[in-house]
Amino acid sequence: MVIVKNSDQLKLMKIACRITGETLAYAHELVREGVSTKFLDTKIRAFIEKQGARPSFLGYGGFPGSACISINDEVIHGIPTEKRILREGDIVKIDVGACYRGYNGDSARSFPVGRVSDEALRLIETTKASFFAGMEKAVVGGRIGDIGSAVENCVTSAGYTVVRQYVGHGVGAELHEDPEVPNFGTAGRGVRLYPGMTIAIEPMVNAGGHTVRVLDNDWTVVTTDGSLSAHYENTVAITANGPENLTDVGDS
Repeated sequence: MVIVKNSDQLKLMKIACRITGETLAYAHELVREGVSTKFLDTKIRAFIEKQGARPSFLGYGGFPGSACISINDEVIHGIPTEKRILREGDIVKIDVGACYRGYNGDSARSFPVGRVSDEALRLIETTKASFFAGMEKAVVGGRIGDIGSAVENCVTSAGYTVVRQYVGHGVGAELHEDPEVPNFGTAGRGVRLYPGMTIAIEPMVNAGGHTVRVLDNDWTVVTTDGSLSAHYENTVAITANGPENLTDVGDS
């Protein structure tokens, strides 16, 4: 069931999402060669809690970290650990959520570690561009398929593929709510968009094929062919005045 938020609920959503966006901006400052994903996770947790919120991901379904931190061919759900060290040329994807007074924000970015290849930068920029292509279609009276179609067209025109096994979603009192928001689809199809809906649009884009698999830790998703992957996500509100990017704090 799709949950439409009222004005009071949207106010809380905006605070949760602002904290989420500011957390990602802070995490970006910490990304450098030689730091562990556990170091990043510890700093992220402390930052969220300092804002009077709690990490939405910590303990969610048993997840052990406050953030999902995935590197290179890891698509999503990377588990922070002292053993995983950022290296020059890596792409690191950081996905965070903050829960404030019962409402969640959800956002992700892909960051280059030091100097990376031109192809890695192109993948990151294409993934970002596909998010904005999708967000443009997040308008009252539109449909979920409009968003997915726009994302997919942007990605495939650049020669990349979208992950199909994992999708965006509604966000609110629950971290994952209806409707599902695929990064592919047919324009004019799917759930209709109404004012007060809040959704996470999150393209996951592979440099190679679209298929993925889950590692033995039962969390981390990687590309089947070992190709690079990028991720870009924001929580978006559907409003009468157009889509509102709730987790955008002007960082990237």
